[in-house]
Amino acid sequence: MRTYICEIRTEQNNIYIKRDDLFPFSFGGNKARKAVNFFKEIDNGDFDTVVTYGSSSSNHCRVISNMATVRNIPCYIISPEEASEPTYNSKMMQLFGAEITTVPVDEVSRTIDEKLAELRECGRKPYFIPGGGHGNLGTQAYVDCYNEICAYEKENELHFDYIFFASGTGTTQAGLVCGQIMHGDEREIVGVSIARKNPRGRQVVLDSVKEYLCDDVADELIESATIFIDDYIGDGYGKQNEAIKTTIKNMLSNHGIPMDSTYTAKAYTGMMDYIEKQEIKNKNILFIHTGGTPLFFDDFGRL
Repeated sequence: MRTYICEIRTEQNNIYIKRDDLFPFSFGGNKARKAVNFFKEIDNGDFDTVVTYGSSSSNHCRVISNMATVRNIPCYIISPEEASEPTYNSKMMQLFGAEITTVPVDEVSRTIDEKLAELRECGRKPYFIPGGGHGNLGTQAYVDCYNEICAYEKENELHFDYIFFASGTGTTQAGLVCGQIMHGDEREIVGVSIARKNPRGRQVVLDSVKEYLCDDVADELIESATIFIDDYIGDGYGKQNEAIKTTIKNMLSNHGIPMDSTYTAKAYTGMMDYIEKQEIKNKNILFIHTGGTPLFFDDFGRL
């Protein structure tokens, strides 16, 4: 299912934005793309309950709880109390009837195991979805997205020299890297970290790529294709600064595109600084808008 690409011309480069925030379910985004794959397994399997993990601001948990309630399937969310302030996403999780269990972050793993065991003891057949849609099904969603990008290039007779996006739990970037390797394309795919530092952040992406490709590709090729920059995480996940606020205001005012400070505005701000510092000129650059519109409204109230 394609999402459209819009163009923003600058003095030095042609910047295009792939609007995955308009993916047609529950405010869209990369988490909606991934959730479709998980729920195909749920629909085709013998499952009657969903368990997942995420914070109160989680786009992933919003989408999963929405898809679950559409199917009249109970959804259980394990959430860290360190990130449990009310958000529009958490309000929607509650609207969708998700049962949210909040515990200290170091108790999350144990609590997930206990919840799955409890449900099985009650005769339920739970399906567990890792936080952020991590795993091969999440990676596959962005292999598919990469195929869409290639189709757009062919139809419009252009080539994107760079692809930028917010890199979080890793499978969005892993899918794009896998797609590039499978197509044999020459371009730079740059994941702008929104929280994780190197080397851990990059290693998570590398592990996902290698898991998906099943050791069929040389490590050297995977290493060279995986560009993960951690220069723009600021004070960490969900933390904004004046440059990010300016991006939010400018993108909405000048282009009618909402971006949130946790993911897209942070990544877009980082991309523009990276382009300037690397002196990238006369290139076609694609930015993937990975969603987070409810978070934009949380931000808007603080601007």
